[in-house]
Amino acid sequence: MFKIHKFKRLSVFVLLGLLTSWIVSCSTGKVATQTQQAAGSGARVEFWTMQLQPQFTDYFQNLIASFESQNQGIKINWVDIPWAAMENKILTAVSGKTPPDVVNLNPDFASQLAGRNAWLDVDTKVPQEVRSSYLPNIWKASTINGKSFGIPWYLTTRLTIYNTDLLKQAGINKSPSTYAELAQVAQQIKDKTGKYAFFVTFVPQDSGEVLESFVQMGVTLVDTEGKAAFNSPQGKAAFQYWVDLYNKGLLPKEVLTQGHRHAIDLYQAGETAFLASGPEFLKTIANNAPKIAQASAIAPQITGDTGKKNVAVMNVVIPKDSKYPDAAVKFALFLTNDQNQLAFAKAANVLPSTVKSLTDSYFKDVPSNATTVEKARVVSAQQLQQAEILKPSLKDIKKLQKAIYENLQAAMLGEKTVDKAVEDAAQEWNNRV
Repeated sequence: MFKIHKFKRLSVFVLLGLLTSWIVSCSTGKVATQTQQAAGSGARVEFWTMQLQPQFTDYFQNLIASFESQNQGIKINWVDIPWAAMENKILTAVSGKTPPDVVNLNPDFASQLAGRNAWLDVDTKVPQEVRSSYLPNIWKASTINGKSFGIPWYLTTRLTIYNTDLLKQAGINKSPSTYAELAQVAQQIKDKTGKYAFFVTFVPQDSGEVLESFVQMGVTLVDTEGKAAFNSPQGKAAFQYWVDLYNKGLLPKEVLTQGHRHAIDLYQAGETAFLASGPEFLKTIANNAPKIAQASAIAPQITGDTGKKNVAVMNVVIPKDSKYPDAAVKFALFLTNDQNQLAFAKAANVLPSTVKSLTDSYFKDVPSNATTVEKARVVSAQQLQQAEILKPSLKDIKKLQKAIYENLQAAMLGEKTVDKAVEDAAQEWNNRV
């Protein structure tokens, strides 16, 4: 719903937190037999991640050392890319046919290049037995046109972090669970405290949370042929929901100009009552705004009548022009196997994407004196059972978001009626080049 993200130009997410050093060791016996030439002597696999240094430097150095000790002849060259630079760097590398061998991306961006046949079809390299060890809905997030272009890695589901002091001042006893309830409490919070309930961005190039809210409200974004399906009663109702909140002064004006990071800034400043975020941001709030953190509690993710809940996925892909595809697949499966995913999830306060790792008591047991972070971890893991990728896998997903957001903004500013805004957005999508 309203912010998270890393996971969202990724929207989702830059991982935050501290990591202790340890060595991960596990069997990769499930992996299909690799050829001596590709997976043996002389294979130098270049592995790119997104802004995971320096917090996770020890983790990756130890993981790589463990992998290399088990796979003589394969060397891993780890390169960490700043978040803002990754898209341009991978586009340049892929276009120039000089890509790395394993890349940490997210399905949103990776699917854009998958539609251009940039990635290896991992179905041809990974046996069904291994594919089935990952959560089915999460594996599906890295597929397009029936082919798998990536391997799932770590996940987050949004939580509602809320300021108990602000809710108390407004006379609110519990956090809202639906968008309808959110609109009601937003008015109450503004009337009683003069503050806003929350912040969500409508900047076309930023977070896809509003687009996901449409799906949670029951909107079908595109039909089976890829044509706009949101020019419907449900689509118009979703447009109207956001237009009404803005027109009533229940959303900050800067929702039209500021990105999702502004949601965190406002919450830490005590200017908003709710923050939709992954549990990894709780430590950030504690470091930056101790008083706000002390007053913070967590609740499940806000959703619509469908009850659908979002999950943000980070995956790894192997470029089609990799010099060492078999060795790259072998390392990607090692990186994302049960044991290593569980260890990374504990270190980074995220969720793993394999079935077995999620059965660990770490994601189920809440001690009587549990901290907010510990409670958030369990609630987040519980949500994963119902969570799904809400946006369709489309190579032009950003064009769809742009068409909807720009026309939604026009309706919010009174430049178009809701009906006209919906109609124009659908036409722009259907007429895209």
